[in-house]
Amino acid sequence: MEKPAIEGGTPVRETKIFYGHQYIDDADIQAVVDVLKSDYLTCGPKISELEQKLCDMTGAKYAVVCSNGTAALHIACLAAGVSEGDEVITTPITFAASANCALYCGAKPVFADINPETYNIAPASVREKITAKTKALVAVDYTGQSVELDELLQICKENNMVLIEDGAHVIGTKYKGKANGSIADMTTFSFHPVKTVTGGEGGAVLTNSKELYQKLLLYRAHGITRDESLMENPSDGPWYYEQIALGFNYRMTDMQAALLISQLDKLEMFSKRRKEIVAKYDEAFAKLSGIFVQKEIADSDTTRHLYILRLKPERISINRRQFFDALGAENVCCNVHYIPTYYFPYYEKLGYKKGICPNAEKLYDEMISLPLYYGMSDEDVESVIAAVSKIANYYAV
Repeated sequence: MEKPAIEGGTPVRETKIFYGHQYIDDADIQAVVDVLKSDYLTCGPKISELEQKLCDMTGAKYAVVCSNGTAALHIACLAAGVSEGDEVITTPITFAASANCALYCGAKPVFADINPETYNIAPASVREKITAKTKALVAVDYTGQSVELDELLQICKENNMVLIEDGAHVIGTKYKGKANGSIADMTTFSFHPVKTVTGGEGGAVLTNSKELYQKLLLYRAHGITRDESLMENPSDGPWYYEQIALGFNYRMTDMQAALLISQLDKLEMFSKRRKEIVAKYDEAFAKLSGIFVQKEIADSDTTRHLYILRLKPERISINRRQFFDALGAENVCCNVHYIPTYYFPYYEKLGYKKGICPNAEKLYDEMISLPLYYGMSDEDVESVIAAVSKIANYYAV
């Protein structure tokens, strides 16, 4: 049996590969250069062009782009009317922003457990967490697989809740043949460099509600409007504007928007390659006794953002940290997504304790995020498979 590099064997590859990397081509660069040479660097025509492109791609009626995915979640909660004394349900297996957005509004995050096979928020657990104070559900499409939108929408309708789909991972995915972004009350996107498409940073909120759309526009830009129909006082002239709400400076630049427009032209290409890599991983890892392969619901045609390797502790003699270090020794540099949000000291000081979401906590102890991005070559993919297989077979019990 081949010896792992951490035990003195030869690494499967000579150069390091990391879990994520953006893909930027000449068209992307030219799109940004064109803006730099134009009259507008921000608040210009590329913003509305990007918003229309997102609507055309998803089928949503309205899109509001903003500075990042966290800002998108914040203004979505504000538009939903989340305020002090409210509760917002979300999953602990996510980046902290999915819960922090409730805190920004003075509300309390409430954590529902996950489905132990798909890793997405479990509708049954959501039902258990609802109280008279529950205002909204922030449902995260973890790894890019769609949450069970039909059931979650029904739960929200029955309980007068707003469904905010945290789609930071989900662009390019379809639920029952319909693009994610056009189904929930609001869907937020993130365009961080490790996501499927990137603007360097950037975010967006999509909705079919004109009322929510108008609120999102206000909260994105200081609560200021130039729309006379929304003003409380007579206009003094064409320069006149009014602040009618307390908003934020969450605007996106035209440079970011131009890059995103160009990136979105490649979304189908990005999605196809990610699916090819996931299929190769799934096929290879299903043969390893110490590895559990993430399940996918039939309703989700997934463009995967993250690939989660999950260990079966009873079938392998090393723990997650040891497996992680062994992969690093093979020059396969991974990550872990995510630490359960309520594990953080800030949340501990708010009174949250371990044990509230046992499925999520068990997943955290057993998972590693493997390399997954468009620019991976077939050789890169095979080297990741070789590294995982070598370690899983060597330490199998």
